[in-house]
Amino acid sequence: MVAGERLDFDDGVALLETDDVLALGELADLARRLRGGTDEVYFVQNLYVSQTNVCRVKCKFCAFAATRKQPHAYTLTTEELVEDVLRQREVTGFTELHMVNGENPHVDFAFYRDTIAALHAALPDVHLKCYTASEIHHMTTLSGLTHEEVLRELRDAGLGSLPGGGAEIFADRVRRIIAPGKEPAEIWFHVHDTAHRLGIPTHCTMLYGHVETYEERVDHILRLREQQDRTGGFLAFIPLAFHPENTVFERRGWRHTTGVDDLKMLAFSRLMLDNVDHIKAYWIMMGMPLAAIALHFGADDVQGTVVREEIFHAAGARTETEQKIEQLVRFVREAGRIPVQRDTLYNELRRWE
Repeated sequence: MVAGERLDFDDGVALLETDDVLALGELADLARRLRGGTDEVYFVQNLYVSQTNVCRVKCKFCAFAATRKQPHAYTLTTEELVEDVLRQREVTGFTELHMVNGENPHVDFAFYRDTIAALHAALPDVHLKCYTASEIHHMTTLSGLTHEEVLRELRDAGLGSLPGGGAEIFADRVRRIIAPGKEPAEIWFHVHDTAHRLGIPTHCTMLYGHVETYEERVDHILRLREQQDRTGGFLAFIPLAFHPENTVFERRGWRHTTGVDDLKMLAFSRLMLDNVDHIKAYWIMMGMPLAAIALHFGADDVQGTVVREEIFHAAGARTETEQKIEQLVRFVREAGRIPVQRDTLYNELRRWE
């Protein structure tokens, strides 16, 4: 790494198998600095929303989705969603709207396109980071359009970027077990590749800590690295620890990943993903104290103020659903770093020296 050589598959497995987590963290922090990283740590002021939790897929790791007949199912109209978001805007000055949904089979493509257009008209200065690759693929099924046609229409309506969800683990073996109704990994890559070529930046993720092996984690990361080599469109990578509560995995004895597991994954990600600038310590999943430690294990972003996150909390996350800017700044400073409020595209909005 120091010599400039890329880490390969065997290197990745060795990193995950090591017990020397502190040395791993030190290496990851060194890698971050060698690639131009500074003491700056980024966050964004954002709002999380979901327009519908009705979903055609029965992913075994998901506690968020519902069928239309279940009492907790909901689908907001475009007008209801815009009204709700505008109310939130009066309370917090978010610059990013992060929206993911279930794959609702009872709506059409216009439902999505018109929602983006209405949100963009109501909030022209807010970046719309909406719809996972799985949702984009679902829209092609609803409409008969191609991925490119769907993405062009959404972009022209005001879509700014895609979140990284739906990646889970790319290995076919794992997808057959945890998400048998979900499209293959190749579809996820085709959507993101198409978005990048249309000038739409995206994010990438990995859901870890369930049935995957270390080898399958390494394969996942290397496939992301290859995609980034081709298009350079990933803004950041977010490792997501599996939350088993209220899922079939809880009944089978699965437990949360440990803090050591989470730190190891962040350091491993930074070392292997040498072409993705930003690695996020997703505090909504791991809690802010651990996210602050993660800033010494290769992470340089703590995500954001994240008002009203639903998906991880449906699966038992007990973190707060909102961090005020002052709290984020304090945690970052106490970790010995410089807090920088950014927009979605990593343009600096404010800093605290």
